[in-house]
Amino acid sequence: MAAATFLLALAVVALGSGHVDAFDPNPLQDFCVTDPTSKVHENGLACKDPAAVVAEDFHFGGLDKPGGTTSKRFGFTANQVQIPGLNTLGESHVRLDVAPGGVFPVHYHPRAAETALVLEGSVYFGFVSSYPDNKLYAKVLRKGDVFAVPQGLVHFLHNNGTTPATLYASLSSQNPGLVLLGNSLFAGALPDDLVAKTLLTDQHTVQTIKANFRRS
Repeated sequence: MAAATFLLALAVVALGSGHVDAFDPNPLQDFCVTDPTSKVHENGLACKDPAAVVAEDFHFGGLDKPGGTTSKRFGFTANQVQIPGLNTLGESHVRLDVAPGGVFPVHYHPRAAETALVLEGSVYFGFVSSYPDNKLYAKVLRKGDVFAVPQGLVHFLHNNGTTPATLYASLSSQNPGLVLLGNSLFAGALPDDLVAKTLLTDQHTVQTIKANFRRS
């Protein structure tokens, strides 16, 4: 009996070791600069020939001012850092500018944790733990403050001050994903009755909110 137990434990360890050896999330070379001309489809982006890599592949300029994607509805501008040399390194970065009264609405990143550094102004920033606790962890952040959000948890920021706020966010994935809860519920094709039951409200209220999301 003892011998059988030992052999079973040894088999489990061997299987576990094989799995660890077969899964390596780390880069297998110094760098893998994105090759935008490649037609290869893979879990990530194809690499440029190392002989063709130059210093510019690791550089991005222009974060000294707002730019990129603008949301007039929510009052923010997001300027994503585009560095080909970050390919396969498991990180991404963005500058976020939020107008007074603006928000980056309730959302989550399914594949990344996030840290945000306030460069200018102040914001109310936080996240909510998972069910069943649903505990709020939030505070007002000012210039120089950093706040961390665990992977996959719902979070938000609100510029409830009187001056514009600027943040620099780093995420622990090359492709963190972005799920906006409001858009998922009201801008997609979920049936009105399902959304109403989910939010403990009526279909008329759901239709009214959906109409707001359809407006530009």
